[in-house]
Amino acid sequence: MSFWIINIGITLVSFAIAAVSGRWLVPFLHKLKFGQPIKTVDGPQWHAKKQGTPTMGGFMFIISTIITAIAGYWVYRAVCNPDITDIATHHAFYRVLSVIVFSALFGVIGFIDDYTKVVRKNNDGLTPWQKIILQTLFSLGFLFALYKFGDASTSLDFGFWVTPSLGIFYYIILIPVIIYLTNAVNLTDGVDGLCGSVTFAAMLIFTVCCAITQQREMACFTMALAGGCLGFLIWNFNPAKCFMGDTGSMFLGAAVTGVGLVLHKHLLLLLVAMVYVIEALSVVIQVSYFKYTKKKYGEGRRIFKMTPIHHHFEMSGYSEYKIVITFSTAGIIFGILGIITLLAAK
Repeated sequence: MSFWIINIGITLVSFAIAAVSGRWLVPFLHKLKFGQPIKTVDGPQWHAKKQGTPTMGGFMFIISTIITAIAGYWVYRAVCNPDITDIATHHAFYRVLSVIVFSALFGVIGFIDDYTKVVRKNNDGLTPWQKIILQTLFSLGFLFALYKFGDASTSLDFGFWVTPSLGIFYYIILIPVIIYLTNAVNLTDGVDGLCGSVTFAAMLIFTVCCAITQQREMACFTMALAGGCLGFLIWNFNPAKCFMGDTGSMFLGAAVTGVGLVLHKHLLLLLVAMVYVIEALSVVIQVSYFKYTKKKYGEGRRIFKMTPIHHHFEMSGYSEYKIVITFSTAGIIFGILGIITLLAAK
């Protein structure tokens, strides 16, 4: 019972910090003229009216998550009184810290990207290769930290089937997976309230999974981020008063991926992240089909009206509210399937 009481408290405090910080951050971003450049080729024409909406609002949940996750961990440790001489206890703390640092570093990549866009007054931030190089370096550091702090397994866990040890190939496989998932979360941030809502649902699912797998310390982070996302959504629901920017979406991408890898449940991670996976996959399918048909028929053809796929729904007449509800519900359903596979495999 103490576990859930503490985590509800963490969520409420993180929510309050994120929500209240917006009262200062949004006017501050307005004052600095840190508005989001909008290119209508990347979204429906009517998104042009969002031009100039303050970006980098992700700082709201980044700050609230870091503060409450660390403070919440020490409260959990004091109340639940784990054996402080146990090496596993120390490793648990360092794994939580590793996810925080990993997420923050990806947030730095996003901040550099956002800041470059704001300064240049266009949508051209870091180049794809600059992002990939930084993401690869930080991913390698994160995987090394997990290995150092107790996760030496190099098997992929698909619930009912665990692969043999893959050795170094495990890490070679995971690097592109991390890069794909983190950028998939970034792509999901294209409709007011969408990325924050889907990630809120993902963190609730992960909290339940932390309890099931007895990695309860990690729940301090997942619930802190869940509360931070809720606080941010006050400022981000349609019509958004502030965007999270790449600063926020890259932080969320690393957080979702990091928690899944700490739990070392790869099928679970795939299911919890399924909405993001589909978002990115829709872009891959669209681009590939367009290039194929252009080469074969002389003109490019499209499968979707626009990608990522949330724009297809938007172009089909879905309101931004309906898209948020639909995608968040899908995220919860996939997450529950993940919980079921976790319980069935025990």
